[in-house]
Amino acid sequence: MPTKLYRFHCTDGHELVTDLKGKRLPTTAQMRVHAERVALGLMERVERFDWSGWQVEVYDAKGRRVWIRAFVDVNVDVQAA
Repeated sequence: MPTKLYRFHCTDGHELVTDLKGKRLPTTAQMRVHAERVALGLMERVERFDWSGWQVEVYDAKGRRVWIRAFVDVNVDVQAA
């Protein structure tokens, strides 16, 4: 199955956590699950009290933004998936 390269950047509009490596995934559904895992991972590693302004932005290999997910909308059950 062919895969597409995606990069998962996290930002609040002022600060940015950049994904320089990216990840190859075969489906849009897997890209969305991975994006939520990236957001959850950042929230676990960095001690902040308010993630409400943060979002994970997904870009394709050509640098086009293809999906956005607010941290507050991340499904915490995705870790078990």
